Amino acid sequence: MLLRGWLLRFSEGLSRRANSASPLKAHCRDLDALVAACEALYQRHGLPTIFRMPSIIEPTLDQRLDALGYSPEGETCVLYGHIDAVETTRDQDVELLPQPTPQWLSAMAAQQRHTTAQAQTYRRIVGAIAIPAAFTALPIDGEIVALAYGVLHDGLLCYESVVTDTRRRRRGYARRILARLAAWAKGQGAEGACLEVEARNAPARALYHALGLKTELYRYHYRRAHT
Repeated sequence: MLLRGWLLRFSEGLSRRANSASPLKAHCRDLDALVAACEALYQRHGLPTIFRMPSIIEPTLDQRLDALGYSPEGETCVLYGHIDAVETTRDQDVELLPQPTPQWLSAMAAQQRHTTAQAQTYRRIVGAIAIPAAFTALPIDGEIVALAYGVLHDGLLCYESVVTDTRRRRRGYARRILARLAAWAKGQGAEGACLEVEARNAPARALYHALGLKTELYRYHYRRAHT
C-alpha cells in the first residue's frame, strides 16, 4: 500500500525487502506520524516494522529512526552494468525456463533452506510476477547446483534469487547461469542489468564485477524496530 509517500510491502515475512516500508521520495514531512502508522499496520499483519533506507534519501530520516531506537542492518549495494559490458553466453547446459517448474522450486527451497511455509510463500511471490521473466538452472550429474531468475522491465534486466549449492561453490556455476540470463535479456532488447548484493559479501561482489556489473548506483540498509 501507499502511505505518506512510502510504499509498504507485506509478503508474510519471507524477506526484508518484501516486508518493509520504502521511500518514494527523498523527503518526509512527518516521520513520527509515518512510523506510528507503519507500526500499527505491520503489527496487524504479525510482522516487525522495518524501513528500507536508500542512501539517496535525506539523511535526517535515517538519523530520526536511529533516535527512535530502530537498529541498522543489511547494508546492500545496487550494482549496474550496460548490457554490452555484461557477460552473455548461450550455455546449452544451463536450462532456461519460461516459468518455474516444480523441480526448480524444490531446488530453490532446498538451497535457500526454506521451511515448508516459506517455500509456499516464495512460490506465490514468484508466481505473481507480471512482467517478462526467465528462470535458469544448471544440473550437474543429475543434481541442480545453481539457480537464479531474471525479470525484464523498461529495458532493464534484474537478477534475483541467485544461489549455488554450498558444497559446489567457486566452480563458476553462478557465473554460467547469470550469463545465460543476460543472453536471454539481450535478445529481448535489454539495455542494462542490475542486481542487489549484501555489501559485506566480498566473493559475490567480485563475481558480479567480473560479470560486468561494475557501477554502484546506490546503497541501502534497513532500520528494524526493537522487539
